[in-house]
Formats: sequence, structure tokens, C-alpha cells
Amino acid sequence: MKRIGAKSKEGRALSGDQGMDKRRLIGIDQPFDYEAVVSVTGPDYVQNLGRDGFAFRPYEQIKEGPPGFHLGEKECVWMRAGIINFRLCNQDYDCYNCPFDRHMRQAMGEETSSGMKEREGSRSSRVTEHYHVTARPCIHYLSGRLTSPGTCTGKYECHRCAVHQRLNSQEEAQNVEQPKLTNISGYRVADGYYYHMGHAWAQVSQDGYVRIGIDDFTSRLFGPADEVELPPVGTTLRQGEVGWVLSRSHGTAAMQSPVTGTVIAVNPRAKKNPEIVHADPYRDGWLFLLDPADLKLNLKGLYFGKETFRWLENENRNLLDLLGEEYGRLAATGGEPVNDIFGEFPEIGWDLLVRSFLHTAENA
Repeated sequence: MKRIGAKSKEGRALSGDQGMDKRRLIGIDQPFDYEAVVSVTGPDYVQNLGRDGFAFRPYEQIKEGPPGFHLGEKECVWMRAGIINFRLCNQDYDCYNCPFDRHMRQAMGEETSSGMKEREGSRSSRVTEHYHVTARPCIHYLSGRLTSPGTCTGKYECHRCAVHQRLNSQEEAQNVEQPKLTNISGYRVADGYYYHMGHAWAQVSQDGYVRIGIDDFTSRLFGPADEVELPPVGTTLRQGEVGWVLSRSHGTAAMQSPVTGTVIAVNPRAKKNPEIVHADPYRDGWLFLLDPADLKLNLKGLYFGKETFRWLENENRNLLDLLGEEYGRLAATGGEPVNDIFGEFPEIGWDLLVRSFLHTAENA
């Protein structure tokens, strides 16, 4: 197969004897450094790239893939192009947000070409010298959602804007649909939600964001909270780390975030009226909205569907063991769990319930 090196303006391939330096070109304007690519992939996974700096395929084929090629097992585009021997895509072909793709492109010089940076810098200076922006209207003012302020003062960094955050919170609070509820051992469970072992739920919306809240088990176990301490907008949470805290006169209960992501909206009703979290945990009592960072991986660590049934039934048995025979006999008759279990049985101990079911504790 003919090797493709750098191309002249007429498109002719240049040979290694024509003065090419160590950083070769793949296709047009694509510097290639063999050692840099190997540092990402490992030497055993590189093919079609020669140590001398020549490539067997142009970079355009890497991005587009061979015509008529059909994916059967979600091969990475770099595998499709023959650059690496084996790698499956775990990003749903969202190459823009793929760390591996970014590292490969950096290794191949797409983002590190000094010449390209110089050209971009020169163009930027030339444009700014000749043109300027005459107005910076707020995007919500233009859409009619707001009558003021009419001008953006934050360089369109909406994620830092208090007005934008307030609008999102209000909109999200109004757009929550009532989920279908299923009864498991006397506790309500929202169908289609994912559940963390620490009794937080995660609902994935159609736009890819994740709504977070507490389940009915926690609501009944600890009763109505006096305060719900929620993370501020812009906070980055990691799956399994403490994300928020429920407080009652008897103590505090920290809960783990079910997924990793950045908080983009907080439910103002949950902050002002914590009792709504207890009364309606799956709809009006939701807590906050996350922009997830690694959702597919996170969801694998959550309960869903039949797994939720088995897990919650087991949690209920563990609770009955803690509560003792009297409460167990009541449950055996088909009685529904009381609305405030700790309030009815305070002798069981607040901290014991937190450790046993939320799997958190205060630092000593």
C-alpha cells in the first residue's frame, strides 16, 4: 500500500528524502509524532504508522471512516481507520468529549501545531482591530422570558449567571411530571428511576440531564426534615460522595450523590419548604439537576427495574430486624409503614439508621 506523507500545494506526496523533519504530516496540516502517539496507545497497538514519520492512511479517513463500513461492535473510529488494533467506543461516538480521542489528536499534532496557533493568533488580532461588538443583549431578553436586564454583563457565561440559574430552577420546578409509582414492601418506588444504595434516586431526562432526589424509604425512615442543605449551582459532585444533608432536631443525615456531574439547577421549593421533600419525594420534592460527566458508567452502579425490587425488599427486612418483633408482626399483617418511622421509634437511634441505610456518618 502506498504511504502518504505531507502534501505540497499541488497535492503531491513528498518523500522522506525531501527534507521533512521529525514531525511528519498525516494528510493536510496534520503533524505526526510517532513517539507521542505511542505514549497514548502503547507500541503494541499502533499500526499503519511508521516510526519514520509516514502514515499509511490520511487523517481525513480517521475522522470519516472508510466508505460503506458498518459498525457491528462499536469499534472506536481510530480502530476503524486501522491506526490502533483494538478499542471499543464507550462514548456513543461523541468524539468531541472523548478523552482518548482528544489525546490522540493532541499526539498527532492537531491541537499543538505552533504554526496553526500563530495563524489563529494573527487572525484574531486582525479581526479585533477592525471590528467590535455593538451590543450584548441577554439571551433571555431576546427570547421574551425577561423584560430586564436587557444586557448581558457576564460575557455570555450563563452557567455563572444568577439570573440564568434562577430561571432554570423555576422552569425545572414547573416541568416535573408525575411518575408512575409501584409499591414495594409498602414503600413507593417511581418507575423508570435509577436508585443508589444510599437511597437517592436519579431520573435521566430527554435532554440528558439528571434530576436527583430521595426515595420514599428515606422519607418515611427519617420523617420530615427541618432543613435540606443542597449544593450550590456550579458545584461538581462525584458518585458516592456526600452531596447534600437532611437535618432534623435529632441530628443530620448526609446522603451520597448517585451520579457524577455539575449542579445546574436547585429546587427552590425544597430549600424553602423542606416538608415537601417528605410529602412528595419523586415530583415536587426533587432536590437538584445535574449535568452528568460519565452517565453511562455511573448508571451501571445503580439499581433499576427488578434489581430495585430485590434491593428494597432486602432493605425492608434489615429495617424490620432493627425495629424488633412488634413492628415485624405489624408488617406481617399487611400494615403500611408509618409515615415517620424514627418519630415513632426514636429508641432505635438516629445515627444507627444513617449508618445502616445511607452509609454515611459524621466525622469524629
